[in-house]
Amino acid sequence: MAACSLIAALFAPALAAAQQPAPSPPPLRTTLPPITVTAQKEPDDPQKLPVSVTAVSNDTLENAGIRSISEASGYAPNTFFNEFTARKLSNPRFRGIGASPTNPGITSYIDGVPQLNANSSSIELIDIDQIEFVRGPQSALFGRNALGGVINVTSARPSLTRWTGSLVGPFGNFSARDVRGSVSGPLIANTLAVGFGVGYSARDGFTRNDVTGHDLDARSAAFGRGQIIWKPADRWEVRGLFAAERARDGDYALADLSALRAKPFHVSRDFEGFTHRDIVSPTLQVRHTGTKIDVSTTTGYLTWKTDDLTDLDYTALPLVTRSNKEDASQFTEEFRVASSKTAAVPLSDRVTLKWQAGVFVFTQSYTQDAVNNFSPFVLSQSLSFPISQHSPDAALDDHGVGVYGQGTFTVAKNLDLVVGARGDREDKKAALNTFFSPAIAPPAVVAATRDFSDVSPQFAVAYRVVPNATVYGTVARGFKAGGFNAASPPGSEAYSEEHNWNYEGGVKTSAFADRLAFSAAAFRINWRDLQVNVPNPFVPAQFFIANAAGAVSNGVELEVNARPDPRLDLFGGVGFTNAHFSSGSRSNGVDVSGKRLANAPSYTADFGVQYSRPLAGGLTLM
Repeated sequence: MAACSLIAALFAPALAAAQQPAPSPPPLRTTLPPITVTAQKEPDDPQKLPVSVTAVSNDTLENAGIRSISEASGYAPNTFFNEFTARKLSNPRFRGIGASPTNPGITSYIDGVPQLNANSSSIELIDIDQIEFVRGPQSALFGRNALGGVINVTSARPSLTRWTGSLVGPFGNFSARDVRGSVSGPLIANTLAVGFGVGYSARDGFTRNDVTGHDLDARSAAFGRGQIIWKPADRWEVRGLFAAERARDGDYALADLSALRAKPFHVSRDFEGFTHRDIVSPTLQVRHTGTKIDVSTTTGYLTWKTDDLTDLDYTALPLVTRSNKEDASQFTEEFRVASSKTAAVPLSDRVTLKWQAGVFVFTQSYTQDAVNNFSPFVLSQSLSFPISQHSPDAALDDHGVGVYGQGTFTVAKNLDLVVGARGDREDKKAALNTFFSPAIAPPAVVAATRDFSDVSPQFAVAYRVVPNATVYGTVARGFKAGGFNAASPPGSEAYSEEHNWNYEGGVKTSAFADRLAFSAAAFRINWRDLQVNVPNPFVPAQFFIANAAGAVSNGVELEVNARPDPRLDLFGGVGFTNAHFSSGSRSNGVDVSGKRLANAPSYTADFGVQYSRPLAGGLTLM
């Protein structure tokens, strides 16, 4: 989709000084801009951390017109999203690791709150400060569903000293229109600040329904984000955030493959369905920065609902439709203590210790009522009346606790030894019902409970050969709990936990007076009891989670950023992955030994150039 963009920046002080001569523009920066990430929960320089992380900054998001997490992922090697028309189905995979939306292998954190179901993570971006793609198992710090990595999204903080605002209005073909505006600033200087952002995005569909002449997969969404920061004292900060989104998307653009090849972007259906999603998410963060110890808490609540209707036979005949309603809510609480960034604990003349520890608790509830509606005679020539099959009518409840700790021992200021571990326990309960209305067969009823416990260790070493060059190695174990399928064939209602071991080594360096930054990593991942998404042979367009024997992923990643001229930025990255099932692996009864994992491309690559030139009146040509 081609697009143009209209951008305006609003600064309150400039309004009062409109008649004054324009100030001189600031000098151009000759070095790469500094980046700080929280990939290990503490702010740090990514070039010094023993972990693969790509940070997409606010400037990059704005300059590139990025509107979603999946678009930002193009900057991170070995990162892949599989998506449909409905924005709720946007599932990330790192280095071949991923899974079902209901039990993701990559956890997205939005302002410190984990999205326990991937259906709530693919949000529209507004007022976002940075997105981090942390690859490799992070279970030692982040626990459940982080065995492939973490996506960390942080909102821009309102200033305590000045008011700012922005208005962005991209437009393009397929009647694409998008407007996003935000304003933030202090209510009480240096004490209380607020920020608000709202947006609306819509476009026509790419696929035409030849039966009705209408678009099949149009989409639209309204969304907003607000926050307040209160600093009652120098060392205390309270931050409240609230986000909401209302998405109204079209139907899934699915059809017979041969028909699509003969006539791309055209289908024949007797009606157009829809996929709707609503999200509400308040968050509270409290932080105290001490002279020796920092204490913080993050409290999050999230609720989301979806409502889908689709033509399940994918033909012009009124044979089968499917309605699907999902409703979920989660509550999370994390309490964390850490050594102050400027107060490492001295253990000897040559050794210091930085540490952190925390407790994480959560509850999650999920309900789904999916109904397949069959016209007369579809299921059988003897059934002359319409029939509805509820598959499933399910309720899943999950609650758990995690306790973690990590210590970084620094020897002689240039060698870091990192040791961390996390213990997790989860208790899950399921009520699974499948039945027909009218009752043409006995209902299937399952009520079950299971619990899962695990300890995830992590070991890393980082050696700074020179102050701006780091060589590192990491060994980490990842864990993903098992659970229940809302819908599955008989006997497949439950699946077991998944584990992996990750071995990684790499180098990070900067050169030419911080005009060049380079990183490279090689990795190997060994899975056991890999959770895979497989189709239900008895219900069309339905998938469930099952365990395969195992898998292996080997690969390398390279990233480079350069600023040869103050006006010119060069960047790029490439990743290679060979991810395949281990010997003896079976998926849905089929031997898949040696087969490539689904949605694990052999390589990913991105390269870009950005040139900017200041113009008169405070404008910039880019």
